[in-house]
Amino acid sequence: MWFVYIVQCADDTLYTGMTSDVQKRIRRHNHGRGAKYIIGKLPVQLVYSEQHETHLSAARREREIKRLRRAQKLLLIQGKTELVPSL
Repeated sequence: MWFVYIVQCADDTLYTGMTSDVQKRIRRHNHGRGAKYIIGKLPVQLVYSEQHETHLSAARREREIKRLRRAQKLLLIQGKTELVPSL
């Protein structure tokens, strides 16, 4: 299983990533090991995740979410996917 996730950083920015173990990845982020973008924006909090069967489908979904505007990501986090045009 693969997961696409969104974390909210301490500076209120959102970061999207993918992993095979969400909780382990969040711990790594919060220990300063992981994406360079997040360093200096700690701690992070998991605000959204979704499960995918394959690495490929997770990678495609990650790219799709990264292309969304912040407002669209917030709607996704809130579960209002019908309001997000690219979904």
